[in-house]
Amino acid sequence: MTQKARDVMTPQPVMLPEDTPVVRAAKLMRDQAIGDVLVTRGDRLRGVVTDRDIVVRAVAETRDVSVTPIGALCSTHVVTVGPDEDADAVVRLMREKAIRRVPVVEKGHAIGIVSLGDLAVERDPTSALSDISAAPPND
Repeated sequence: MTQKARDVMTPQPVMLPEDTPVVRAAKLMRDQAIGDVLVTRGDRLRGVVTDRDIVVRAVAETRDVSVTPIGALCSTHVVTVGPDEDADAVVRLMREKAIRRVPVVEKGHAIGIVSLGDLAVERDPTSALSDISAAPPND
């Protein structure tokens, strides 16, 4: 049986409104041991902000993270897939677009996210990336 995006995704991704201050998103990422948050406008996906975006686009630019909204940092050209997309197609898409995460969207709403780590854990459980992705976070 062919795996689908829904089989390899992390369900119920963390989502925050675009006007959420960067510091709140960063604390949420720390507390939940995640590296990204989906950014919404109303009930629609607007973008993705990662821990790297926070470092490169906020901290390195000396922005005030207590007032800068995540909407100002997030990647807005988001590539998405449907839950029934073939997992092999998701892998090809990530490779072609050089992206590490792909939100899974159904009827216009994000229901999950597929990351490189998710794919490694599901498809290559003996790989170093799988070991790293499955390990508890460093505190």
